[in-house]
Amino acid sequence: MTPDRWQRVQEILAEAAETEEAKRGAFLDGACQGDAELRKEVESLLSSLGKASSGFLETPAIEAVLQASPAEPEAASPSLAGGTRLGPYQILALLGTGGMGEVYRARDTRLNREVAVKVLPQSLVRSPAALARFEREAQAVAALSDPNILAIHDFGREGDIVYAVAELLQGQTLQERLMEGALSQRKAVEIALSMARGLAAAHEKGIVHRDLKPANVFLTRDRGVKLLDFGLAKVIAQDPASHDAPTVELATQPGVVMGTVGYMSPEQVRGKPLDYRSDIFSFGAILYEMVAGQRAFRGDSAADTMAAILKEDPPDLSAMNLNVSPALERVVHHCLEKKPEQRFQSARDLAFHLEALASISSGPGAARLEPEAWRRRLVPLALAGALGAAVIA
Repeated sequence: MTPDRWQRVQEILAEAAETEEAKRGAFLDGACQGDAELRKEVESLLSSLGKASSGFLETPAIEAVLQASPAEPEAASPSLAGGTRLGPYQILALLGTGGMGEVYRARDTRLNREVAVKVLPQSLVRSPAALARFEREAQAVAALSDPNILAIHDFGREGDIVYAVAELLQGQTLQERLMEGALSQRKAVEIALSMARGLAAAHEKGIVHRDLKPANVFLTRDRGVKLLDFGLAKVIAQDPASHDAPTVELATQPGVVMGTVGYMSPEQVRGKPLDYRSDIFSFGAILYEMVAGQRAFRGDSAADTMAAILKEDPPDLSAMNLNVSPALERVVHHCLEKKPEQRFQSARDLAFHLEALASISSGPGAARLEPEAWRRRLVPLALAGALGAAVIA
């Protein structure tokens, strides 16, 4: 199956799944335009959706079926040649491809710097849903300003090419790093702390990532950490009078599952309304994997994995003979609570606990807690001292 055809199958499937069953046949007639093989492929995936939703799932898991599908697109050749101009940006080379676009190294001819240009595939330009998602990602990230979140510089259209311009990163994704094995507790906490700070910045702007996974965490060569791909980002309504209110709004249809299998929260698997605590569950799954060297939730199929997220707890890190402190294990378990109200209630609170772990695990010469964290830590210590003096008196 060619990349263009696979993308076409994906976009028709996504829209068909949201169409009332009584009207689905007419929709497929128009979308497939007499292509019997195309319709057969879409109907086969729709059938898989129905099977996946039976039993423990209350809603169709579109993302799960697409990822579990044996139909893999062939390697795609670059759609833009070196030297192509998109506005003031000159394409230099292809960096990578994915389901939501191609990423190129490019030169900003105005500021004379290299940047990353993400281009929506031609096969998806026709889809209003894909265009909306692409623009949503650019707007959501551009509204943020944090050293732990990929910076978006520009967004535009050149003819039938839609693109976003971001800072160019050097390094590797966390997913690539985990292929080499588990991380030390010190390194895992260091990365997790940067992730938590980035999430806190997004959450405070009312933005929930909804697709946090190792592939969307980038480790730069200078030991920095960047959160990537807010393509599934959801904006939570804030006080309209607030000057920090987000500039982008997104409504997700109830009952539609979005995210990546293995890192979804239980409420995400069920297609329930999400808030910041869903990202905290995904964060816990990533932190577990960094330390254990294996996923927290695994199954023989996407459906089995999602069932594990709903019903099972991952093996205890201490039971795996890992050199993990009880404090870190408690943080992981607190993130992975099935009920949102039992998890950390904010990424800022999570970051505070990780700061304490970082100061302990780093040893002599390690970076100290930030002044604000020390002040919060000294309050209970001062109270304890006062109570001790009262008892002695």
